[in-house]
Amino acid sequence: MLLPQKTRAPDAAPQLSPLKVTSLLCRARLLQRAALAGNTPRLLRGKNLGLLCETQPDEAQALFRSAAEELGARVAVMRSDLSLATETQEVQNTARMLGRLYEAVECQGLPSALVERIGQHAGIPVFDGAATKDHPADRLAELLGDRTPLADNRRFVLQALLLEAMG
Repeated sequence: MLLPQKTRAPDAAPQLSPLKVTSLLCRARLLQRAALAGNTPRLLRGKNLGLLCETQPDEAQALFRSAAEELGARVAVMRSDLSLATETQEVQNTARMLGRLYEAVECQGLPSALVERIGQHAGIPVFDGAATKDHPADRLAELLGDRTPLADNRRFVLQALLLEAMG
């Protein structure tokens, strides 16, 4: 999920509107400039984020953690035993618990339909693989130019996405 998501077809790729692209790029450029000046703002200080995943630690998980922690957030990594076959009540209860514990949750490696169900009941922003390379926001990193490495640009775009959802 990009932001608290409107319903979409299961496993459909989330889309970014032209307005969302402009907004994310503007915010990412501000973060890029601040980092180049050695003055990254701690805009998520005191925030608790969850990273719900089914896979072993990988690049996407590391990117999410570094992006959030650089802005001052704390990230808790949790393994999920939820699936599409999980009873509706259990998914709802888990989503509500996540909503009480965290200000936002990133889901990686979970079916989009399950992430959507979590997002419907969590009451917080729930992201569907926002830190993965196949997320639409990741392609925006190339538009930030070559003042910073592509890996840093990916982090700035992810940070912009987090700030926009939680702002």
